[in-house]
Amino acid sequence: MRNVTVLLAAWGALCSVHAAPLEQLSWLSGCWVDPAGEAGSGEQWTAPAAGSMLGMGRTIRGGKLATYEFMRIADGGDGKAVFHAQPAGKPAASFHAIAQSATEVVFENLEHDFPQRVIYRYEAPATLRASIEGQRNGALKRIEFPLVRGACGGTL
Repeated sequence: MRNVTVLLAAWGALCSVHAAPLEQLSWLSGCWVDPAGEAGSGEQWTAPAAGSMLGMGRTIRGGKLATYEFMRIADGGDGKAVFHAQPAGKPAASFHAIAQSATEVVFENLEHDFPQRVIYRYEAPATLRASIEGQRNGALKRIEFPLVRGACGGTL
């Protein structure tokens, strides 16, 4: 009987992940600031609703906007999340979740020039380790974006 209970619990957990891939990413919602960056640098994500999460990021250098990005995570319809990114007005690119847990998601698009992977890792209670990685000029390149939870307001 115990084995049946364990199997049913595992099946229920698996079904809930596939039924609502975005609900498992609710830790991403809110405001995240770059502790080493200038005021206003960071990311902001909406809570999951209607099969989507909306995000935006910006980097401020010397008091000026250095770069920005509009993002969306959506339910891909197959039980997996899809990350859509449009950095600095460039054409949008889509990355499909290849791994997802209660504290991490890895999105991948091997056909994209750079990056090929976008990774978000949550470390409770208030740290977000975002990174991008992939092949560039024949070598693996990784860029880290350490963020901490901040107050949502006019300056991220």
